[in-house]
Amino acid sequence: MSNAITRNAAPSSDYTIKLAEAQGVLSQAAAQYAGANSGAATVTQASSLGAEDVVISHLINSLKLDIGIFVLDTGRLHAQTLELLEQFKASSRAPVTVYTPAQEAVVQFVAREGQDAMYKSIALRKECCAIRKMEPLARALKGKDAWITGLRREQSGARAEVPLVDLSEARTKINPLANWTWGDVWHYIQQNNVAYNPLHDQFYPSIGCEPCTRAISQGEDFRSGRWWWEDESAKECGLHVTQIGQHVKNTTSEEKATA
Repeated sequence: MSNAITRNAAPSSDYTIKLAEAQGVLSQAAAQYAGANSGAATVTQASSLGAEDVVISHLINSLKLDIGIFVLDTGRLHAQTLELLEQFKASSRAPVTVYTPAQEAVVQFVAREGQDAMYKSIALRKECCAIRKMEPLARALKGKDAWITGLRREQSGARAEVPLVDLSEARTKINPLANWTWGDVWHYIQQNNVAYNPLHDQFYPSIGCEPCTRAISQGEDFRSGRWWWEDESAKECGLHVTQIGQHVKNTTSEEKATA
């Protein structure tokens, strides 16, 4: 039976160059931001425990970099994601911090709009994301000068111009896999025996909250399984949206439309 590795592990011809590039970007981030302020690291990795993020975490651990990792447990994650989170916390050299939404805000929102309010309107879905993701993210990034993400240019049209290091916002965003292909990601997972979310085996390339994620069919966009009932221009939760009025050199029109 095929799995995500057998289907996808096909490195590009310049994979070794991309690997060295990612290692260099992460090492530079550690040198620049780890311990910059009174010994406290001001860089962190944001991990959804998706394929890209487990690769980055493995690189951080294998390079023994002083970079912490955080995960947002929204309260609506798949059981498979939560199981992987426990395994990862137990095995990671780098410290792993889990942030959860403010319980009272969740309770009030669900009482007012219902458990599955995200299906009612884009506004309610974004409000849910704001409560479950954006507010915890703000706490996770408090005091940080830079954060590391798994954004890749290949993921969607809205991410087609993602740079390795994005200086367009107040907080530097570091995207070490920006140039990697999906085949590169899975080649690394195969070569290094990296534990990954079994939902990837079930054709989930992008994994978020359970009610907002589905499997995709061959030929569909990587992000088509996220908020599939919405218009393409709305398909971001806010974590990676650049605000209008800021430097837009590395921002696509789709991202600006969602700001």
